[in-house]
Amino acid sequence: MIARAPTDARPVRSVGLGRREFITLLGGAAAVAPLAARAQQPTMPIVGFLNSASPTPFAHLVAAFRKGLGEAGFVEGRNVAIEFRWAEGHYDRLPAFADELVRRPVSVLVTTGGDPVIRAAMAATRTIPIVFAIGSDPVALGYVASLNRPGGNVTGVMQLTAMLGAKRLGVLRELVPGADKIAVLVNPNFPASRSLLKDAEEAAARIGVPLVVQNAGSESEFEPAFGQLVAARAGALMVGADPFFNSRRNQIVALAARHKVPAIYEFREFAAAGGLMSYGTSLSDSYQQVGSYAGRILKGAKPAELPIFQTSRFEFVINLKVAKELGIGIPPGLSAQADEVIE
Repeated sequence: MIARAPTDARPVRSVGLGRREFITLLGGAAAVAPLAARAQQPTMPIVGFLNSASPTPFAHLVAAFRKGLGEAGFVEGRNVAIEFRWAEGHYDRLPAFADELVRRPVSVLVTTGGDPVIRAAMAATRTIPIVFAIGSDPVALGYVASLNRPGGNVTGVMQLTAMLGAKRLGVLRELVPGADKIAVLVNPNFPASRSLLKDAEEAAARIGVPLVVQNAGSESEFEPAFGQLVAARAGALMVGADPFFNSRRNQIVALAARHKVPAIYEFREFAAAGGLMSYGTSLSDSYQQVGSYAGRILKGAKPAELPIFQTSRFEFVINLKVAKELGIGIPPGLSAQADEVIE
């Protein structure tokens, strides 16, 4: 007699993987593999870029900064990332931006656009390397111990822009010798304006011409300031060194043209935008050097041992077209001194 299996018996399933289950598991492993590979790759260093002005007028300077980084072997998106923060002329925003970048955290913090930017960065960190571009003496301001050996976590480029007020005033006086008064436009919110005014007042006393000081700390204050200097019968204008002024250069040179005021500015960018004259250092050179220093630090150099780079090239630019529009003849001796004449 043949025994039969009970009617409620169930077939035993194989514990092996079916074709669909195997393909699903294989696909999951393939998806995890790139993630694991990426996790093993070294983290790309981040450079923080903090500036007190606006990005659009400074685009060519950011390009110069990237060029300096490239000379050190760093290309944005390939082996370094750059985090930008722009204060748009609102210096009170800088401390929060500096704290943001420090918490990111960045490997190097680049500060451009004047003393308030450096102060915000130094208040935010005493360990992360800081590379600055400054128009004043960093030793006198207490940012570094000396020019040759800065010490601490700070180094950078000294542009000497704020120290050239007396020179600009002398050039302006030579161009407009009949001016009974010369106006000086400054930003009261910019700390370096105080030293610029002091230099200008001393220079004005030597040449015997009164100064008319006009303040403008925001975009809306430019128009009233020009109206007041015209009402005061100022025969010429010196625009003080200030990153905010630089970012608003088109507005300033347009006001000078409208009011027929001969003016001298700190950087070539003003003359190229339609200003009469400029005398100062090359901003592009400074930003390129800042990028180079940032790259050297990323490679292991210590900011304490990188000497302060002092710019030695000055640019005197005359816009001949603007001079003709103002009815001003450029003295031969002055034009001979110009590094560039824009026609």
